[in-house]
Amino acid sequence: MAEGKHTIILLQPTANKTSRTFLDFETVPLAMDGVCQLFEKRLKDLNPTMRNITYDITDLYTYIDQLADMSALV
Repeated sequence: MAEGKHTIILLQPTANKTSRTFLDFETVPLAMDGVCQLFEKRLKDLNPTMRNITYDITDLYTYIDQLADMSALV
């Protein structure tokens, strides 16, 4: 029943504590979509000349694992 719950993602992309930020979402599914969008933006930043970029869930997990820290408050 977490679908209708307000969710905040706490994110620290690098070891630098000044990289800490948060993302605010109305529901858990929107928060998960937001994490996917962060990953997709990172892929576009790393591959600016590619029109189509594909990935699978293991790529997303690798991205999340390489973040210095990420937590969700539901």
